[in-house]
Amino acid sequence: MTFVQFLFYFYASLTVFGALMVITVRNPVHAVLALVMTFVSAAGIWMLLEAEFLAIALVLVYVGAVMVLFLFVVMMLDINLARLKEGFIRYLPIGIAVAVSLAVMMIMVVGPENFGIQVIAEPLRHAADYSNTAELGGLLYTTYVYPFEIAAVILMVAIVAAILLTLRRRPNTRTQKPEEQVAVSRDERVRIVKMESEEKK
Repeated sequence: MTFVQFLFYFYASLTVFGALMVITVRNPVHAVLALVMTFVSAAGIWMLLEAEFLAIALVLVYVGAVMVLFLFVVMMLDINLARLKEGFIRYLPIGIAVAVSLAVMMIMVVGPENFGIQVIAEPLRHAADYSNTAELGGLLYTTYVYPFEIAAVILMVAIVAAILLTLRRRPNTRTQKPEEQVAVSRDERVRIVKMESEEKK
């Protein structure tokens, strides 16, 4: 066994172990931390495939942003752990059946017959000055430029729709109007009062 194969099996074992911990631990904080470990180990597998950009994006976006947000939300919410433990044993057979069926389907799709070194050649090793980010950017903005732009438009529409759905206009809320504040003159806001001086007694 080579060192690369050892690293692959190590990261793959960590990924499977972290995924199992996410769905089996009782504490939500521990589940979030296990999901962070799963993402980091998956990023290690991406690094072995020389997909550095995807590995860094997985760590920065999911581990550095999304999972930290999940962790803060879970820690700030008052979650009743006793209520979460009630239906675990009752729904355990259904969960095992679903997990076994998913595992069988995954083996059928990415099993040795359809996905392996005998079927798909091992990725070519590149030189030290090879840039995975430059190659990915070249493909995105040349071959896949139209799907990339369409996906960007769809995401922008989704962002605008989410903002409009969550926007609430309350008539009694006092808000600032910068256009009216800028248009105000000095005479409308300042009043000079002249008073006669008084002698100190």
